[in-house]
Amino acid sequence: MRSFLLGIFCIAALTSQAQIDSTLLRRQPVDTTGLKLNMDAVYNRPFLSLGKAPVALGGYLEANYQHLGTDGISEGHQFQMRRVTLFVASGIGHRLKFLSEIEFEDGTKEINIEFAALDMEFHPLLNLRGGIVMNPIGAFNQNHDGPKWEFVDRPIAATQMLPATWSNVGFGVYGKRFRNNWAVAYEAYLTNGFNGYIINNANGRTSLPAAKQDRDRFEESYNGMPLVTAKAAIRHRKIAEVGVSYMGGVYNKFEDDGMVLDIKRSVRTYAIDANATLPGTRTGIIAEWAWVHVDVPPTYSQQYGTRQQGGFIDLIQPIWKRPVLGFEHSVVNIACRLEYVDWNMDTFHQTGDSIGDDLMSIVPAISWRPGSQTVLRLNYRYDLQRDLLGNPPARTAGFQVGFSSYF
Repeated sequence: MRSFLLGIFCIAALTSQAQIDSTLLRRQPVDTTGLKLNMDAVYNRPFLSLGKAPVALGGYLEANYQHLGTDGISEGHQFQMRRVTLFVASGIGHRLKFLSEIEFEDGTKEINIEFAALDMEFHPLLNLRGGIVMNPIGAFNQNHDGPKWEFVDRPIAATQMLPATWSNVGFGVYGKRFRNNWAVAYEAYLTNGFNGYIINNANGRTSLPAAKQDRDRFEESYNGMPLVTAKAAIRHRKIAEVGVSYMGGVYNKFEDDGMVLDIKRSVRTYAIDANATLPGTRTGIIAEWAWVHVDVPPTYSQQYGTRQQGGFIDLIQPIWKRPVLGFEHSVVNIACRLEYVDWNMDTFHQTGDSIGDDLMSIVPAISWRPGSQTVLRLNYRYDLQRDLLGNPPARTAGFQVGFSSYF
């Protein structure tokens, strides 16, 4: 990682010293031909190239201010640098391309390679991808770039139930077919998978995101069993896109050096996602819902749920489209996010009552886009979260102001 960063700084320094003509720098336009789906998000980004150099660069950043309180208790005014993400892409040759996505979160508290894969294109319906790939569960996991969203926070179901930006080492195939106003697509991958952190974590609940604590997953499989991820999507140019996806495998270490430790315990996740723009009002609708099933050992307490569900729906309405302060393509949107997560859908063995541990949230928002690649946003967050026993919910509320932009 240090070598990579040093190389970037050296290139920047040499470029500055040579005083390269700015006309050699050109922004590669985002391909808007054909029908774009969520699976295309990894390449559907702005890149900057230097002359005829084979490498293009890009990225985005997110920063915000927030003041939130839970039942009257607040940590006060908080300024946050959520993330800086760098893209490096290269057209290696005919039908060969490479892209990497490296994310720096909370300053440099976390540094992650979220995507680094080689694509080999054989046929529109059959292409090979290998390296560090994003498992396509739902839509947000692939289409997560901050500048594309009107909200400061990422969806709770996508980050605290599903493991947002969940990627693993592996191989797979993907393809698309276009016909008139229709597009159909699929992806299927075999990768390294989950691990015991799902139930052995500090969260006190079944948690798929906790599996990201295993840094070794990029060099070895936790239990030697592949994780299977598959998605199919269909889109109509004038109506909507709908996708269904599955991710499943064995998460526990059931054998060690030939010694049987446990039975194979599975984790299975199903998701459906949709997005559309209503033709009359231009109202945008983005929705995703997922179900998680985990084979939890009977020796674990009931706070570790075997079933989870959750999702969100975003409503975005443009209300102002005209030049503002010299920004020719300025747009003002109002938006609202409704979300729900139930981390434990089980019932207490003793009473048969439903276990709590769920959250409901509403986030009204207003955003200004001075250009299509930059967004300034004001959110008001209101959460209701119940504990395991279903006691009256804790109330969290407050304002968030932030921006996100490609560069």
